[in-house]
Amino acid sequence: MSWGWIFGGLPLIAWIYLMLGRGFFWLARERDDRDDILHELDHWPSVAAIVPARNEADVLERSLTGLLQQNYPGPFRIVLVDDQSTDGTSDVARAFGRIEKLDLLEGVARPVGWMGKTWAMNQGIDHALSSSPEYFWFTDADIAHAPDNLKRLVLRAETKKHVLVSLMAKLSCANFAEHALIPAFVYLFAMLYPFSWVNTPSRRIAAAAGGCMLVRSDALARAGGISSIRQEIIDDCALARRLKPQGSIWLGLTNRAQSIRPYHSANEIGRMVARSAYAQLGYSPVLLGATVIAILVVYAAAPFVALFGWNMAQVAGWATWALMAVSFWPMLRFYRISPLWGLALPLIGAAYAWFTFDSAIQSWRGRGGMWKGRAQAMGSA
Repeated sequence: MSWGWIFGGLPLIAWIYLMLGRGFFWLARERDDRDDILHELDHWPSVAAIVPARNEADVLERSLTGLLQQNYPGPFRIVLVDDQSTDGTSDVARAFGRIEKLDLLEGVARPVGWMGKTWAMNQGIDHALSSSPEYFWFTDADIAHAPDNLKRLVLRAETKKHVLVSLMAKLSCANFAEHALIPAFVYLFAMLYPFSWVNTPSRRIAAAAGGCMLVRSDALARAGGISSIRQEIIDDCALARRLKPQGSIWLGLTNRAQSIRPYHSANEIGRMVARSAYAQLGYSPVLLGATVIAILVVYAAAPFVALFGWNMAQVAGWATWALMAVSFWPMLRFYRISPLWGLALPLIGAAYAWFTFDSAIQSWRGRGGMWKGRAQAMGSA
């Protein structure tokens, strides 16, 4: 077999599999507006929103306003956990004044063996337990929610008997760097964790998006609580893995929860990806090498063969490049940017290969899992 066939044929086979045998992840069909769940409940369960916040003063006013404006008919409380911020995050929360359903909790130093976010979540849960909520709503402090979001989350959980309902918050996508890299981040996440498979009870694969997760409190207790994932950097997917044996889970795209944290450059997006990419590979140099090579072969080889190959290998290269572009269109449409970005997917894939490798470099340097000034990855200071 010639090298042309290897670099032309193998990527084509890979993309045929990805488009037909990976849960049709690329169609972006799992959305919170694709089914009719709007009706009233005889009983609206109590909900406690747990909001871990570390150095979120610049976005907290908008996100907290969205939480306070939820039109939820049942008992609802918000526990904001200030995770030892140094930028006046607590002051922003206090500026709202005394609000009956808002509790501000000053977090204490995390014990050894805990990640910063999981420790903040755990403190929020302990505080909220006094009111015995039937659901915990975990949401990040940089997420703005539509007023009906909680009501729809609870309706889905109650109607479909889910123990976890999670929404992939729509990320900021306003500048060139975000256009180039943000839709691909969600696209690649869906490739790794096909939403349709996540939402199928008979499949073991589980995932969630930490910016918006509604969890049944009794299911969380049966799963071992947040302490069972205390060492996980990718805490949302780890929580989903713990919860799926307790009952069905659901993950989907949404316009009702939007990240208000902008990324001003490709470097900022790269740091966001690098925070957890090496952890996803189990800190394995072997898996790292295999992953980087696989990304380069699957994404970069096809356009190279299409432009510089010959005969049928060149045809395979063009066909693969076309499949890549077409597979990216539904996500680009969801983010309302030009479908021409689909042609750039090979370069975008190469960028994510670099982000993954850089994640390992940061871990080896003792700066892995960097989050708000904390290095939390295995072996990091």
